[in-house]
Amino acid sequence: MNAGEREELARLLPFQVEPELPRDRHRHLKEFVMTEIHQDARPARPKRRLLRPAVLAPVLAAAAAVAIAAPLALGAGEAYAISKKDDGTIHITINEAKNPEELQAALRGMGLNAVVDYIPTGKRCSPQPRSQSFLSKEEAPLVVWPSQEEGFTIDPKVVKDGQTAVLEFSVSEKPDLQVAGIWAGVSTGPVADCELVDSTEAPLGPPRGN
Repeated sequence: MNAGEREELARLLPFQVEPELPRDRHRHLKEFVMTEIHQDARPARPKRRLLRPAVLAPVLAAAAAVAIAAPLALGAGEAYAISKKDDGTIHITINEAKNPEELQAALRGMGLNAVVDYIPTGKRCSPQPRSQSFLSKEEAPLVVWPSQEEGFTIDPKVVKDGQTAVLEFSVSEKPDLQVAGIWAGVSTGPVADCELVDSTEAPLGPPRGN
């Protein structure tokens, strides 16, 4: 992850972008983040670019966190691609930052009780935290770490009856450097609807200290 991508990712996430990690996890972090941004000058239809995740150890105890650093394939077909793997996990790739309702409906169609929201830069979901009953990442490791594929993988088996998977994602809006961040957690209780409000903080997840 180069300095520009790290700075943009830090704007999206309410925790340190590269916290202290054991040596092997730090190595995996470097291996699995996409750092090259390619631009195709040809006038033909742009090639679909999939987002590769780098899974970060969160400072927040409330939830697991995933960060993705890569260009978005704006206008390149479907916004999302979802597939269920043989082990029951669900693999998701994001091609465009739009229509979270469609991703939410697709996940629910696979039997996962999920809430998905897109948070624009300069906004934040209110209220925060959206649930008083988030499980720790040890109790509910929703995100499979590290993903060996483009996109990211979640494990619906950790979301039990009566629980809810909460996914928030945001994309920086710099035209020359688009970085996506995703925050994920599991709640055992009610999850508040996302009312977008103006904010100068990182848009994803509960603010620092919550």
